[in-house]
Amino acid sequence: MAYEMVSLLRMLIDREGSDLHLAVDNPPVGRVHGRLVHFGDSPLTAEDNERLMKSIASVDNQQELQEVGGTDFGFAFEDIARFRVSVFKQRGNVGLVLRIIPRRILTMEELGLPNSLKEVINQPRGMILVTGPTGSGKTTSLAAMIDWINTQFDHHIITIEDPIEYFHDHKKSIITQREVGVDVPTFSEALRRALRQDPDIILVGEMRDLETIEAAVTAAETGHLVFGTLHTSGAVRTIDRLVDAFPTNQQEQIRTQLSGNLRAVISQALLPKKSGFGRVAAFEIMISTPAIENLIRENKSYRIVSAIQTGHKYGMNLMDEHLLALYRKGIISYEAAMGKAHAPAELTETARTYGLGDVPEEEEDGTQT
Repeated sequence: MAYEMVSLLRMLIDREGSDLHLAVDNPPVGRVHGRLVHFGDSPLTAEDNERLMKSIASVDNQQELQEVGGTDFGFAFEDIARFRVSVFKQRGNVGLVLRIIPRRILTMEELGLPNSLKEVINQPRGMILVTGPTGSGKTTSLAAMIDWINTQFDHHIITIEDPIEYFHDHKKSIITQREVGVDVPTFSEALRRALRQDPDIILVGEMRDLETIEAAVTAAETGHLVFGTLHTSGAVRTIDRLVDAFPTNQQEQIRTQLSGNLRAVISQALLPKKSGFGRVAAFEIMISTPAIENLIRENKSYRIVSAIQTGHKYGMNLMDEHLLALYRKGIISYEAAMGKAHAPAELTETARTYGLGDVPEEEEDGTQT
């Protein structure tokens, strides 16, 4: 059978899926509620994928694919949704992964982000980082925070994205959205230009290199609120990753800059619900306090975990604490919690103290059954 992109996208939307995978010699596959499901029986051919790719990719994107072996872009599907697309070469053939981006921007409450963050993101300057692996919902969380600011305050918000995923309307704020590779060549170049465009808030879609990190820190230091993302897990790893990006002789300086400018690190993971329908986000939240500033400045990031544990009154919590709460409420399974836990053994021990049902029993030699 000949697959058509329109029917495949409709199938993904109807089944409430998140991603569509198109690989040669395999039927189309959708990720539905976290699981991979075939959207047909007939394997895709090289000609099928080439045709499907050309039905949505611009001439420039097709040229980039030929020149460098891959291209990324976003496109709107009717009035239903937008998609982020990654096209790539594998074993000489074209492969595609399309991720759905809902038209409606979810609220912070709908995502489970705590109210304490509203005070944090309403600061006049500094840096707020949203971190987590690919597919953990970082872009969705950032869109919710930007939309809340857009609704509440009269700011100029500049977003730098690759590609643009959520489209923001002007509300109380003015929003300028720039796409890397279309409107500006690089993240670092866009950041430098942004400082001349009277911004109050700058969102950096990905802090992927030293030049971009330096420009983002400078923007935060010079009186702007900067949002950024990193593919790290947890506040401690995020801070270490930022410092390690710099040469050794600059690391003391960047620790000093971070201690004075970092306002919060929000790390997240996306887990399948125990019911089998839908997914839920779990968050680790670090909010900067004088104690945490000192730990960053003195190169004692390993002690930040303890500071988060004792910082609940500021709205902080560890990832494993949130995972345990979701597990106790029956929202996620024990296996799902363990798969995202930063300290699995400690999480298991804590779960046992609550007498929770599906935690494996411990044998006398310390192994689990």
